[in-house]
Amino acid sequence: MHTEVHNAVTAADQGTQYDESAKRLLGQKSILAQILVRTVDEFKGMNPRYVETLIEGEPYISRIPLEPGLTNQEVMKAEAETIGKAKQNTVGKEKLKFGERIIGLNTENQEHAEGLVRFDIVFYVRMKDGLSQIIINVEAQKDEPQRYGILNRAVFYVSRLISSQKERDFENTEYDDIKRVYSIWVCMNMEENSLSHIHLVKDDLVGYHDWRGKLDLFNIVMIGLAKKLPEQGEQYELHRLLGALFAEGLTAGERLNIIKEEYDIPIEQTIEQEVDVMCNLSQGIKEAGIAEGRSEGRAEEIIETGYEFGLSEQDILERLQKKLSISLQKAQEYLLMFGKRTV
Repeated sequence: MHTEVHNAVTAADQGTQYDESAKRLLGQKSILAQILVRTVDEFKGMNPRYVETLIEGEPYISRIPLEPGLTNQEVMKAEAETIGKAKQNTVGKEKLKFGERIIGLNTENQEHAEGLVRFDIVFYVRMKDGLSQIIINVEAQKDEPQRYGILNRAVFYVSRLISSQKERDFENTEYDDIKRVYSIWVCMNMEENSLSHIHLVKDDLVGYHDWRGKLDLFNIVMIGLAKKLPEQGEQYELHRLLGALFAEGLTAGERLNIIKEEYDIPIEQTIEQEVDVMCNLSQGIKEAGIAEGRSEGRAEEIIETGYEFGLSEQDILERLQKKLSISLQKAQEYLLMFGKRTV
């Protein structure tokens, strides 16, 4: 196998495993409770151990990322075949009609003619009154996407979490039964730590009327997580906890010590295993990145030398393939990347 193919496959596999491990770690009730007491007003100041008991059932944790391009019929058939498993954890009404909306909370949300969206983590949490519920969605991002505005995606997710409640959490026109929704996004590798709450507000432009309804149904929380672990302090309590899970340069022992000693989170076997896995995977991903950086450096040197000796682009491509053990396609990418700047 060519070197760059091997590195790419290895990095991709490690990246996928890292993502799944990160979601499983975030999906631990003890971690989710810590997030809730620092992002949702109703839970602020409460004991996370108590909030943990308010999380209903087991949070759904998706093992598959968002996949565009799946047709409604394909997804409906697949969901119909697997609904038995999904129903084991479903909270609320459980009805299924093939070819119609799948009823029941799940990481996969299918609306008729709207396509499929998969949420990383989604669950119900009961409020202090013991009666009302809110729906929480947690998404993990390795960095802020460049192809689209992440807020646009968050708005889409919240909208789907609200619209999907029809016939599950409320029927017909009983819109007063819509449950409040929070979509919480953890974005890693940011320039600085940040925390933002995006929600609806009412501006009275002409006159005033107290319109009936709830403005607090729609909530997005964006958590920007810097690469380095912040120092201890009330302002960055949430960021330090998440940093203990995902920040660079910490050993598994250091991460577990922060989680246990500073946040009083019991270190169960599942948490310990996931932290160990993520530490090992992050090191492998880092090494793969270093290897790719070295290949790029050597490629730039080969291309520059080739131009200095008057070699044709075909000759340079052949030298790149031979010296770096790479494919023609990868050699062409390097030539496109470094050719113009060295001419």
